[in-house]
Amino acid sequence: MITTQSQRHCVSHLEAAIDGTKLPAGTIQTLHKGKPLWVRYDLDAVREAVSREDLVEREETMWRYRELLPVARDENIVSLGETMTPLIHCPRLGARLGLRKLFIKDESRLPTGSFKARGMAVAISMAKELGITRVAAPTAGNAGGAMAAYAARAGMESYVFMPSDTPLVNRYEAVLYGAKTFLIDGLINDCGRIVGEGKEPMGWFDMSTLKEPYRIEGKKTMGLELAEQMGWTLPDVILYPTGGGTGLIGMWKAFDELTQIGWLENDNKPRMYACQSSGCAPIVDAFDKGERFADPAKDPHTIASGLRVPVAVGDFMILDAVRESRGKALATDEDKLLDWMREACALEGIALCPEAAACLGVLESALAAGEISHDERIVIFNTGAAQKYIEAMQVEIPTLDHTKPIEWASLG
Repeated sequence: MITTQSQRHCVSHLEAAIDGTKLPAGTIQTLHKGKPLWVRYDLDAVREAVSREDLVEREETMWRYRELLPVARDENIVSLGETMTPLIHCPRLGARLGLRKLFIKDESRLPTGSFKARGMAVAISMAKELGITRVAAPTAGNAGGAMAAYAARAGMESYVFMPSDTPLVNRYEAVLYGAKTFLIDGLINDCGRIVGEGKEPMGWFDMSTLKEPYRIEGKKTMGLELAEQMGWTLPDVILYPTGGGTGLIGMWKAFDELTQIGWLENDNKPRMYACQSSGCAPIVDAFDKGERFADPAKDPHTIASGLRVPVAVGDFMILDAVRESRGKALATDEDKLLDWMREACALEGIALCPEAAACLGVLESALAAGEISHDERIVIFNTGAAQKYIEAMQVEIPTLDHTKPIEWASLG
């Protein structure tokens, strides 16, 4: 552990997720044998450095968990004010499903309107600490805008490559934040290939999902926050919209670290449900087949752009976490996503994104199958703001002629 005042991290080393190979911290690392890395901490040092009670006096941002994050020097933190997001009880939506203890953790309140802010805040901070000045990433949704925003905050140059059918707001926000932005007539993995091929000629660092070790550390703060908000206990079930899967993987890592430092009130961990759309469900297919690695999805299509990930580099990490938790990977009908999105928004006033709508479809099916009980504590993660999905929000709105008498009965 580093103990000087400006250095407060407890990172011990990096570890290859595929075979446990240890790599040094404080150096630029990407993949090992084509697979992701874990950031490992000296958890005894964390336990000595901070207690649950210490958090009460800290600012309510994701950086309150400083000792469980990898940035060594405070001056390298790149922040846009990553507030703790609310955990909202949803009685009307719960009643629709026959539940009394349904909660939504609303990540739409974060900078750039999605959970991607968590990962990019830590990844860009570490890039700054390691002397990186140019970054690039593929995106099919919110990640590109988040990276562009944090790169702008850090004074870095950024490049974003996205499929040509990426939602309109996601396209425009990357440009607005100063990223050199390009549309690709292909899928996100085609964009990822371009980013990889450009590393040498362009001199950028590849910020793709799980191709660097630090975005997952930002995402794990969802799990740290959830535990704190629930009085250092955990729900029975977490349903998480799963594309690249860093959020689910990160939370499971967070729960393990909290257990080891003794912060949880009991050892009961949630069953993790990886939720996908029938239009793109490679993790579900691998889970059903009992496989550890997923085959690429064929003809991937879904209005939930964050779920349109035909190949996840961390597929085995997602599946390991789901199985270890005794959870499942399930897909819901693509055609029902917009119905669930609109119903949830209308019932609870929460700006639910189409990715989170997949969780509601999965939840309904799991309840009907008896896999989830109606008396369990259930948390769904709303990973982005509905306002960022203009294409999904389009509806017919009637026009009134103000020059004529209004037929009031017709307004009902």
